[in-house]
Amino acid sequence: MLKIYFLFGIYETLRTLAYENIRSYKMKPTESEMEILQVLWEKGESSVRQVHEELNKKDVGYTATLKLMQIMLDKGIVSRDTSAKTHLYKAILSKEHTQHTFLDKMINTVYNGSTARLVMQALGNKRTSKEEIELIKEYLNTL
Repeated sequence: MLKIYFLFGIYETLRTLAYENIRSYKMKPTESEMEILQVLWEKGESSVRQVHEELNKKDVGYTATLKLMQIMLDKGIVSRDTSAKTHLYKAILSKEHTQHTFLDKMINTVYNGSTARLVMQALGNKRTSKEEIELIKEYLNTL
């Protein structure tokens, strides 16, 4: 009887881990999905047509945008309001959470966990304005 409880415990643990892995996988937007999320974060609830026009990509058709947004709905990245004739999509993932997740992943994978390396690379790219550097200095002085 003890073996059954032990095996059931292992099964439940593995099942929970598998579910969490699937759930976390579904919540990671691709590059194309990130472009759509940027539009939804900026404009708020939008139709597929509005998102497509905002993306302004000549090589991507409306149906491709529609399909991608349907995939995002299935993945739980966006929600859809079907109460009106024109369906409206809204981002479920917050901009801040998504940025944090991507930044953490980039720091860990590209910069071997070193935030200093990331900052030095970003500031050394010659695109940082004097105003941005002053803002960064002010922020560092508050820490």
